[in-house]
Amino acid sequence: FLNRTLSNSISVFDAKGRDEERENSYHMLLVGLLAGKADWLVRSNVEAGEGFADIIVETDDLDAGVIVELKYAQTMTAMEKSCAKALAQIRAKRYADYLHNNGREKVLLYGIAFCKKRCRVVAEKL
Repeated sequence: FLNRTLSNSISVFDAKGRDEERENSYHMLLVGLLAGKADWLVRSNVEAGEGFADIIVETDDLDAGVIVELKYAQTMTAMEKSCAKALAQIRAKRYADYLHNNGREKVLLYGIAFCKKRCRVVAEKL
């Protein structure tokens, strides 16, 4: 779904900018898509654990939540490694503490890498 949305909706010019800024366009697109689920509380750049999680979602299941960390990859072949890096960051910085402190024990982690009009998603349960 996300690859189709990127392919049909954005321009490669949308991701132009300095390397540290390229993630922003994708970040806002994903926040908008997730916020469309009326029963979910979607938070952006949340102070969690020992840092700031890109996106945290408190779902309508009061025992579940989602943490999303985004990365921009310079090449298509680097996307898998970028996903792994995103998941490692979630664990290392203990972003899930935010959801656990609110009684949410079923936590899904998503590392998502973007490169131009493509993405790679890797998920794991915590």
